[in-house]
Amino acid sequence: MITTYRVEAGQLIVGEALPALAYAPAALPDQPPPPPALPVWIDLLQPTEAEERLVERLIGAELPTREEQQEIEASSRLYREGDVLFLTAPFMYGSETGELGSAAITFVLTSQTLVTVRHATPKAFGMFAARAQKNPSMLTTSDGVMLGLFEHVVDRLADILERVGAEMDRRSHAAFKLAKSRETASAKDAALKDALIALGQVGETTARASDTLVGLSRILAFIAAEKETAIRKENKPRIKTLARDVRGLQEHAHFLNEKATFLLDAVLGLINIEQTAVIKTFSVVAVALMPPTLIASIYGMNFQFMPELEWGIGYPLALVLMIVSAVLPVLYFRRKGWL
Repeated sequence: MITTYRVEAGQLIVGEALPALAYAPAALPDQPPPPPALPVWIDLLQPTEAEERLVERLIGAELPTREEQQEIEASSRLYREGDVLFLTAPFMYGSETGELGSAAITFVLTSQTLVTVRHATPKAFGMFAARAQKNPSMLTTSDGVMLGLFEHVVDRLADILERVGAEMDRRSHAAFKLAKSRETASAKDAALKDALIALGQVGETTARASDTLVGLSRILAFIAAEKETAIRKENKPRIKTLARDVRGLQEHAHFLNEKATFLLDAVLGLINIEQTAVIKTFSVVAVALMPPTLIASIYGMNFQFMPELEWGIGYPLALVLMIVSAVLPVLYFRRKGWL
């Protein structure tokens, strides 16, 4: 799907049609076409091959395929062809719906137009488009649009990391508080299981956020190092501000990831302690029942000469011996502090 954004007379015009030049046949060499009024932003969401060909004809550059977007080496993600910059990075999406994922998004930057090629919709894109509806001046230049998108992505990641940190603290505090309480074992197990799942989700979120931040930092470093780019001089300070914000978020994401790993180990330790307590109970019961079992086994043997079988007090005496032999190990364990 193609969505175009252009500003005319101070008004934002959003549509799905490209300039007529994209559909017209190639002009004759002696009849060059007039420069078209290009949209400042062309957003391609899950584009078809025909849509990609139309945009390529319009901007005069070949768009990367979806397979090329998945390349991990920097030379395949960040490069220049003539005056056109091709910038690709993974972006996190689905944090609100719970279906967390990452998708590579390519920014094709020319002096007049920004083309975004994506197969997923991070919420920051929708937020930026909605804000541009109220403030069309955000879409005056192609590089300004790209940096505006980056700023919204950074703001969105900051909100996500802040929410994740608060949720992690809430779940961990609840788990540790319940572990010290006198709740039933089933209630403790359920709480620890919930904390374990939540911390695992925190780890996945921070990992994907870190991946997005690394991609953004590479893009910012690449365009900052380019001597001749489509980035206008007045937008250079925005690159420095974005780079500083990205570094700060990377540090915060790393801190949250380490904290999640620590809490994950702590919760696993609590679960191990609960399981050990159960196993210890069974062990004590088994040890306490061993002497009575031995006595019962002796008097259950079918030997002809067993003097105790003729005693009148033989049966109650055997019962007393079983009880005493079961109680003595328990008292010994308590004295040693093992119970």
